Amino acid sequence: MNAPAALTLRAWVGRPVLPDAALACVLFVVCLLMNGGFDLVRTQADQPGGGGWSGPGVLWVWWVATALTMVGVTLRRRQPVAMLILCALSAGARAAVGVLPTVMDLAVLILLYTVASRCSRPASLLALGGLLLGAAWLIGGSPVDQPLRMPAFRVCSRHVVPSGPAGAEVGAAGIDTACHGSGSSPWRGLPVLGSGLIAAWAVGYGSRNRRAYLEQLHARAQGLERERDHQAALAVAAERGRISREVHDVVAHGLSLIVVQAQGAEAALDNRPGDTRAALQTIVATGRDALADMRRVLAALGEMEDTWHSQPGLARLPSLLTRVRHAGTPVRLRIDGTPAALPSTVDLSAYRIVQEALTNVIKHAGAGATADVVVSYGHAEVAIEVSDDGEGISGDDRGTAGGNGLPGMHRRVKLLGGHLSAEPGDRGGFVVRAGLPINGQNA
Repeated sequence: MNAPAALTLRAWVGRPVLPDAALACVLFVVCLLMNGGFDLVRTQADQPGGGGWSGPGVLWVWWVATALTMVGVTLRRRQPVAMLILCALSAGARAAVGVLPTVMDLAVLILLYTVASRCSRPASLLALGGLLLGAAWLIGGSPVDQPLRMPAFRVCSRHVVPSGPAGAEVGAAGIDTACHGSGSSPWRGLPVLGSGLIAAWAVGYGSRNRRAYLEQLHARAQGLERERDHQAALAVAAERGRISREVHDVVAHGLSLIVVQAQGAEAALDNRPGDTRAALQTIVATGRDALADMRRVLAALGEMEDTWHSQPGLARLPSLLTRVRHAGTPVRLRIDGTPAALPSTVDLSAYRIVQEALTNVIKHAGAGATADVVVSYGHAEVAIEVSDDGEGISGDDRGTAGGNGLPGMHRRVKLLGGHLSAEPGDRGGFVVRAGLPINGQNA
């Protein structure tokens, strides 16, 4: 069997109408085996005055009602209310012609269960009430109530009498036998039938509540799964932004120094070979440092195993300033307060802010500009100030000139709960000031 045919067969077998049709066939076969449907109908048809009809029409009514009952059971999940009415009318028709209740009448209970499990509570209660009223009418108030009555029985008692009175029935051994009938009450079958209907409704309504509870749990699980995926996406985006800032800081600073040194080497190539050699050596050293920093960033992604390179921090500022001086920009460093151990995130962000600010000085301050770096250690935060006396582009232009330097610094400071300002200085040049909390975000 090819794959499309197998899929079609599996889809057809998975339809609910197939097991329902099998259930209808099982009810019919069990009815024939247990109740003797043919003999039962013939017996009721042959009994004169049995409370129902007589003649061959009874057999036809039973067959048509039974067939309609099987149809109702087969289509119970598609149209539960309509099929319940169909099965109830079929059961009433069988009772009307004088046929005693059989296994096929259990279809009414099955359909009531289906209505209670698939329809709303008011609709299922209305169906239950209608069936109870119909059963009460058939048992107690209709001319066709005989099949639904409990059968009558006789109670007999015997006792010995010395001499029986006149008219008394005396046995051969002098035993008096008195018998009386219990009668046939039209309401004896109602508690049994009503209990069955109520039980079927209760089971169906419980199944509906359980299914609703499981659907609620499933929806809640899907919501939690979506929330987890959303949190994972946010974490990935945050990590991607952090790595992007790291790569930008490493590449932008290193390439800026390399470009400046290459320009100086080109200018001094003919007249000052010694300066050219020094510029090339600075380019090599800067490239190696940038490559080492890049390897460290990539190691965080798991793409390289070079993880022994430590995170840069404020302790490495002297080497950073040395590279900047070799690039041709004089820079001075001042430390205020007592240097203290900083959290790794604060230490790294402080270093990157100084690095990016000096990169902007090299790129935008112009020739002959000098820079000052001040690091102040306080009790609650570490303050950073990088200023220059150049005449480069303004602060707005530095933030929108196609680079990510100032936006990257703002993101770093915001993540740590600090504050940052980048604006032209009072006496010219440009000033970057940042404050990073040492023990968590500031209040």
